[in-house]
Amino acid sequence: MEKFLKTLKRTIILEGWTNRFGREALREIEDAYREMLGEMLCYALEHRASQFTLHRIFYNRFREKYPWLPTRIIKGCYRDAIRRARSFKKLKKKGQAEKDRPEIRSITITYSDSQDWRLREGYIEVRTHRGWIRIGYRNHKQLHRYLYSGWRPSSELKLKLAGGRILIYLTLAKEFEVSYDLDNAVAVDINENNVTLAVFVDRRLHEIYRIETKIGRIVIAYSERRKRIAENRSTRDRIVRKALRKLREKERKEDIIYKTARIIEEIARRYNVVVVVGNAHRGKDRMASKASKNLRHRIHQWCASKLVETLNNKPLYVVEESEAYSSSRDPFSRKPIKRYTPSVIRFALRGGRRVRVIKIEMRIAKLSNGLTMDRDMIGAINIGLKYLKSDGSPMALGSTEPHEVRVKLLIPHRGLTPLTELKIFTSI
Repeated sequence: MEKFLKTLKRTIILEGWTNRFGREALREIEDAYREMLGEMLCYALEHRASQFTLHRIFYNRFREKYPWLPTRIIKGCYRDAIRRARSFKKLKKKGQAEKDRPEIRSITITYSDSQDWRLREGYIEVRTHRGWIRIGYRNHKQLHRYLYSGWRPSSELKLKLAGGRILIYLTLAKEFEVSYDLDNAVAVDINENNVTLAVFVDRRLHEIYRIETKIGRIVIAYSERRKRIAENRSTRDRIVRKALRKLREKERKEDIIYKTARIIEEIARRYNVVVVVGNAHRGKDRMASKASKNLRHRIHQWCASKLVETLNNKPLYVVEESEAYSSSRDPFSRKPIKRYTPSVIRFALRGGRRVRVIKIEMRIAKLSNGLTMDRDMIGAINIGLKYLKSDGSPMALGSTEPHEVRVKLLIPHRGLTPLTELKIFTSI
């Protein structure tokens, strides 16, 4: 059993307020911060500067210009400038930046050290040039839950002035001990409407989970709704903007992603496995480059990278593996699969007085050992075999005795409670 320490961070947004004296002090700091950030950001982009370089160039200069400003706010401005510069370079590389220079629209004052701020029960104290000011915040259940479960505030604090409110970005950190067995793995194949998991125990296929997310259908439905709302009207129209703001596509997709990640986490803890995910960024970019406009929109809305990011933010050992040819090879004989046959399965899901029909679309292939399996299941098995073959050439199933593999169909909001189970028997 292998073990390692993994530090996780969570950022909580608190809504705070202070008196007129405190608001005036923060406004003066914000004006100085905006000017410093503009100069540092331009220099970082032109010279590819680091935080050390920005400190050497700008620290003494701004200390002389703003002698009243707390020292660590200048240091926090270094971090902000470097982050914005890196983000702009990534957008520029992808061709998504509209201007040659990033535009500073909003300012978030960054306190880089906990010596300049203190977290108290019901309020936060921050150091300013006018002394310590108190910022009260509303009761936050999530913050209390984190603090009582061992999470501790990190050294950085961010404040954003939004009219009469003050948004407080508080980052919490906790160190977890992650244990895993190198011979156990759960391979995650992320698709448009489902996430398929292949669980390997002692380097043998143990069971398969298919989680029906239906994110692809949600993307298409919301795309059609946006078209109907903005039909023959400008998106700058007040009524159109108000109607578009009411759409909750992002919230619905994130809810499904978090519930799916929770299912994967429960399976990983049950078997002490390594979580092996497909390389979502490379596969998505390759598919989008050859797709039409509508299909490209659907590909970029799959949220594959969001699911990978969510898994990385959990106490799990996550490894990314290539998805190349994972759906075109027989996992038992390694021979190419010639064709897939479309198939549809329907289930009646009963909840109280309502009965909901769930339709599952599958693409079935007949394998060399006589089994028939879905394309997404084959992809998940091959991703797991790619990871396990690094120190050998494992087979999906053993070759000396009969085996039983269960395929469980799940939906995110029911957790690990399966809709149905299918059994695959083989003796290869």
